[in-house]
Amino acid sequence: MTAELVRGQNHALDRTRVEIRITAGGPVVAAVTLGDAQGRLPGTEAVAHPGAPRRTGIEVPRQAAAEHRLAVDLGALPDAVHRVSVLLALPTGIGALTTFGAAAAPPSVRVTDLDGTGLAGYTLTGLGAESAVVAVELYRRAGAWKVRAVGQGYADGLAALLRDQGLPRAAELAAEIEEAVGRGHARAVPAPAPAAAHRPDGHARPQHLAPDTATPPAADRAAAAPPAPSDGHSAHAPAEHGPSVHAPSAHGPGSAPTAEGATPTAPPAGVPVDYRHPKRRATPAPATPTPPVGAPGDPVSPASPPAPSLPVAGDAAGWSMEERLYNQVWGMFEDLTRSVAAYRSASDFAESRLEQELDTALSDPRNRLGTAADAARATARDKHAALVTQARAALDRDLAQLAAESEVVEPALPPAFARWDSPVWQAHRSAQERPMALRLGELHLPEVRDLRIPMLVRLPLERGLWIDCGPDAYAWRGPDPDRAYARRELGSALTDGPPDEAELRRLSLETAVALAARLLAVHPAGEFAIQVIDPGGTALPALAPLLETGVLPAAPVPGAQGVATVLEGLTRRVDLVQMAVRSRAADALPPDVDTADQLLIVHDFPHGFDDRAVTRLRYLADEGPAVGVHLLMVADRAQAREYGPVLDPLWRSLLRITPVPDAHLVDPWVGHAWTYEPPLAPRGSQVVRQVLARVAEARRERRS
Repeated sequence: MTAELVRGQNHALDRTRVEIRITAGGPVVAAVTLGDAQGRLPGTEAVAHPGAPRRTGIEVPRQAAAEHRLAVDLGALPDAVHRVSVLLALPTGIGALTTFGAAAAPPSVRVTDLDGTGLAGYTLTGLGAESAVVAVELYRRAGAWKVRAVGQGYADGLAALLRDQGLPRAAELAAEIEEAVGRGHARAVPAPAPAAAHRPDGHARPQHLAPDTATPPAADRAAAAPPAPSDGHSAHAPAEHGPSVHAPSAHGPGSAPTAEGATPTAPPAGVPVDYRHPKRRATPAPATPTPPVGAPGDPVSPASPPAPSLPVAGDAAGWSMEERLYNQVWGMFEDLTRSVAAYRSASDFAESRLEQELDTALSDPRNRLGTAADAARATARDKHAALVTQARAALDRDLAQLAAESEVVEPALPPAFARWDSPVWQAHRSAQERPMALRLGELHLPEVRDLRIPMLVRLPLERGLWIDCGPDAYAWRGPDPDRAYARRELGSALTDGPPDEAELRRLSLETAVALAARLLAVHPAGEFAIQVIDPGGTALPALAPLLETGVLPAAPVPGAQGVATVLEGLTRRVDLVQMAVRSRAADALPPDVDTADQLLIVHDFPHGFDDRAVTRLRYLADEGPAVGVHLLMVADRAQAREYGPVLDPLWRSLLRITPVPDAHLVDPWVGHAWTYEPPLAPRGSQVVRQVLARVAEARRERRS
């Protein structure tokens, strides 16, 4: 069983030949330093890097990629080596990421046996402005080897990291590593191909995007298969109307770079931008046969290009169907991000060109009146309309392909990823293993309200959730089509005016129960439990499905005593499990400690909370996720103003979701404001109660 480490924690290794597997939210450079007992480096020969990938007992990759495997033979290391440090650094000029904090997912390091059996793992959470980091270190202690989670980051980059380890020529070696990565990147760039109208995975490519010529990710190169669409996105204005205008870079996890020597936002003229997502497989379109030469009806013109193949669910890369679908959903999300970025960029270009042409035509006061001025204005507006129309047509082509893919993917999603109205819930039974992710709702952009992308988050939850039930958080912006959707699909009584406080609280509790039911249903029976804090006793109607089915054993105790009892029990559980993990003594836990993952639903905060309870709540939010205690708050932040800035770290640590559609989530690549829709069951549906009843039945069968 893999030991999941937290920062500073160590774990003994019972073998000397291991692999270090790295995954990151974008291309990273992997290197290894071999230090003495004090961690100092004698010279550059003690560093394995892309320019010198082999040292005695160590081998590292030659290129930057989102996934790496490092071979380590601890038994072959020289006797002077006591510390093996694994370094990660962001390459310059290859990916859009300049800091680890901007990545869609934090780096993760796994130490495994040669057959892939996990020994220890560490996810580097909490990174911000750092561009280089010491991830883990393997160190020799009393003749045995151990692995320690380090997570030490450096905002000044790889040179500062190497300098901190005592390397005399740190800056020179950092430059040498960057040069080696650049050479490896240049070797991997294929020759430019003629423009194509299809994506490598067989789906029709958006017409305004250039063909694919950029570097495929290392994992896909190793598989000798062309990678699928990347996160980088570029929008070009029509050539006959002026120079190309590029949308902001939208590189996401594992994004492939642009062509050699280019930056993500401004590739050189004539060099196309990579459009392939790194985790979507290339599904070639079937060839269209042409009639034999001389046959009746033989066409005179050249054969038309082959038609795109139909979308296929699970055509992304991955070891299992669940992982392939997860990667495919994220690929759709990033493709939509880039397509809309292209459309907005082209529209902005059209607006700026219109202003320039009007300014030029009317700069002379003698030409501001008369038919010539009217003709100049009309010409400029016609060009603007043509540019916008062409950009919208390109966007519509993209959206048609994504909509067709969504229609295929959505019915194939497993319960953890599926909507409540999916037929998969009707045949759902107790899960046999934990899922890799959970659906928290749906996302869409204002340009296309009908195309909704599932919002998936990895499990176990690294952050708590906060369902914002405060009416002040939803500024009234006039009639909103999203509110109409909420009324129609969710049974909401919201009007087009400011949201009603009572209605928001009802929907907030329903959202909390729906999320709790989903978490219970997708975990094996007995491995997930729910606890509720409700000091005022006002949540009982919404908690009825949990209480009636028995998955919540008893109604929450009202008042401050109920708050203190639940928080004290969960704090004790976190402390004991942390000590057991650090001491590797899980079998020594007291029998009354429930080792199942816990979801704590907090309602009516801060009513019933004193200073001690608030401190414990903050402790659970910070330390609980690492040992299986997760927080779900249903709260109005304005009601906790009396605590002042004391609670600001709590709110920032939670992922805010809303009980009604709201445009408050921003993607990290181009900054689109995405409208989030909560995961509520359709109006009148009993699917949540049915699922909870099956969960209770599976628990009874497990106990018997």
